[in-house]
Amino acid sequence: MKIKYEFPEGLVSVYPTLFGDERGFFLEAFNEKNYAEFIPDLTFVQDNLSKSKKGVLRGLHFQAPPFDQGKLVQVITGSVLDVAVDIRKNSPTYGQHFKVVLNTNERNQLWIPPGFAHGFACLEDDTIFSYKCTNNYSKAHEGCILWNDADLNIDWEIQDPLISEKDQEGCSFKDFQSPF
Repeated sequence: MKIKYEFPEGLVSVYPTLFGDERGFFLEAFNEKNYAEFIPDLTFVQDNLSKSKKGVLRGLHFQAPPFDQGKLVQVITGSVLDVAVDIRKNSPTYGQHFKVVLNTNERNQLWIPPGFAHGFACLEDDTIFSYKCTNNYSKAHEGCILWNDADLNIDWEIQDPLISEKDQEGCSFKDFQSPF
């Protein structure tokens, strides 16, 4: 397994070791011992999967304390442009974002700690996206920042995305009051 510490601080790209031959491949998608090296006190309590068609954009979502979540995200099939925005108000990188393509070929993952808003844009039809969460979902603690907020200036690299009504009603970043 190869890891790369990303910017803003706290984000970690993970590249599991892939063992392949003419039959296919094997990889260890998660091993607590290996991930504990860079994510202390790690416990996952919920696994989520979504399936989306090309052009779907989901985000920018977060869970406020005490239901804040760290997420280990990856693509099972297809590819996404994955985005994490630092919403930790005392962070020197507050409001800055990181983008990475997660896809079937690389089998790469991204660790997103609590204090980040998260979203992704599907780059292929029938993309299956997986995320392991460190806390349970709470509707009362969910939040959403507008995916196309001018102050965040995120280039999602897709035209005319398909957005849920809930995501279209996210708050602007300038009006956002961070709970982190």
